[in-house]
Amino acid sequence: MSDTQSLSNLAMGAVRAAEAAAIAAYDWIGRGEKESADQAAVDALRTGLNAMAMQGRIVIGEGERDEAPMLFIGEEVGSGVGPAIDIALDPLEGTTLTAKNMPNALAVLSLSPRGGLLHAPDTYMDKIAVGPGLPAGVVDIDAKPEENVINLAKAKGVSPSEITVCVLERERHQYIIDGVKSAGARVRMISDGDVAGAMGVSGLGTQVDMYIGQGGAPEGVLAASALRCIGGQMQARLFFRNDDERARAARVGVTDLDRKYDLTELASMECLFVATGVTSGDLVEGVSRTASHVTTETLLLDSSDKSVRRIRTTSPIG
Repeated sequence: MSDTQSLSNLAMGAVRAAEAAAIAAYDWIGRGEKESADQAAVDALRTGLNAMAMQGRIVIGEGERDEAPMLFIGEEVGSGVGPAIDIALDPLEGTTLTAKNMPNALAVLSLSPRGGLLHAPDTYMDKIAVGPGLPAGVVDIDAKPEENVINLAKAKGVSPSEITVCVLERERHQYIIDGVKSAGARVRMISDGDVAGAMGVSGLGTQVDMYIGQGGAPEGVLAASALRCIGGQMQARLFFRNDDERARAARVGVTDLDRKYDLTELASMECLFVATGVTSGDLVEGVSRTASHVTTETLLLDSSDKSVRRIRTTSPIG
């Protein structure tokens, strides 16, 4: 069986696992307890993954073994029979969004054949992404934000004033915001959820022309897998704040700490990307519940055929 067939056979299992994680987190929406929401999603996602016929291995997870009791990097999941699969996941992308009942909280995972996803440490990552149909290298993570705006506008045949750049709202990103504005472009700031933010460059959700910023490395790999499915370009570089984070990189096999990764290095093989809404947002609707039924909406992306599927599932409670 080919890698593509193996992934396709796992698609609905992955969807069900993400749905379970989103439903588990639903009870914690707006309660101000992000750790409890995250733990509920972790428990449900792990149960769902273990029900799948695969030899799964977590390469992007909740952290290292001593920090996360479940879904830690290196943990084996699945039935132990079936294809060897690497898994990147964030059981609750947007714990703060969930705790505060804000848009765009997701349960997210990506599956790829063994070796298909970068084993990124749980550190920060500088990222830049644009959508499909553009010349290779049209933007560069080492260029100034204003230069990237101008080059992207030229490639699109528009004025810089018609370019919108998505940026995570953090003090460390003020130079990006200033640079984008100095070029005449618009800024769309998001409070959290940079996986969804990066995906906007490919026309899903709220459309933006470019994503720039520093966020979690795990989220960077997840965003890259989504862009591999739907098209686009991405560059990234790990950012380390201290020796402990450099040691984390060494433990997952990263030797070149200054390496600039492109999309095909972050997600090097065919992959599936799954995102189920916890709270409603740009990509999907959140969980809704009546006295008898619960409804979810899930985005399923497949790199093998560039397909985008929206799956709405209504199930009885209990």
